Amino acid sequence: MVVHTFSSNDTCRRCKGLMVTDAVTGERFCRNCGFVVDEQIAELGPERNVSKDSDRDDKSRVGIPTSLAIHDMGLATVIGAANKDATGKPLSAQAKHEMKRLRTWDNRSQMSEQMDRNLRYAFIQLDKLKDKLTLSDAVIEKAAYIYRKALSKSLVRGRSIEGVLAAAVYAACRDVETPRTLGDVATAINIKRKDLSKNYRLLVNELEMKMPVVSSITCMSKIASKVGLSEKVKRHALGILKEANDSRITAGKDPMGMAASALYISCVKMDVDISQKDIAMAAGVTEVTIRNRYKDLKKSLHI
Repeated sequence: MVVHTFSSNDTCRRCKGLMVTDAVTGERFCRNCGFVVDEQIAELGPERNVSKDSDRDDKSRVGIPTSLAIHDMGLATVIGAANKDATGKPLSAQAKHEMKRLRTWDNRSQMSEQMDRNLRYAFIQLDKLKDKLTLSDAVIEKAAYIYRKALSKSLVRGRSIEGVLAAAVYAACRDVETPRTLGDVATAINIKRKDLSKNYRLLVNELEMKMPVVSSITCMSKIASKVGLSEKVKRHALGILKEANDSRITAGKDPMGMAASALYISCVKMDVDISQKDIAMAAGVTEVTIRNRYKDLKKSLHI
């Protein structure tokens, strides 16, 4: 005998009667006129059909969400570690031995292909880069997508995994407009900046990527935060950069150098005691670059 349980919610849009939901069939209908709104409603609550003897604490219906930053995208099957059957009874000694062998072969089968091993190692490094560079999930997903494309086109062959992965991370930062320089990424993954730029050019050319130009305005906040400048100084520097962009002065110039120079000009105007060396170190540029950009801005904008 099937027992139907009903729950009431909302009203019918035809007769304004009470809407009820059949928990067994999944139908949602009007109690008065019988108008069916939904034929099958997905159960979004936790799974309660668990044996009392089971030691399974997690009663969620699904596992981790799918992600490109996981070597199997989160779709692999896993044999549970509990040596109990569906009713909660412990397995026999022979069954335990068989399940142990099955778990071993299941784990080995997931790493049988060279591409899977490559992705697993690369995404372990990607997870470390996420913490070191404080990257968002959007940047990580984009970097994983770019690295998978590079791997499918055999661009990783003959090159280090760290080098191609770092280039994918930098390309993702450029695409999502997250201010991270070549030096930041190279230092975080411990490779040479020259190798990183070489791999980045390779990815852009081979994958036919169109990267947006880095804006000096997005770089300004990063430099100001490192040096510890006030909001008033940042707003004044922002006005200088906007005026420079309108006058096309920033075309072909290093955005970090332009942002650092605008901040230095703003500090001079606001009587903030800070040296060119401090701003140059925060921006990752030389003091000569700041002085040259400072002269260009002062001459062109008549500051």
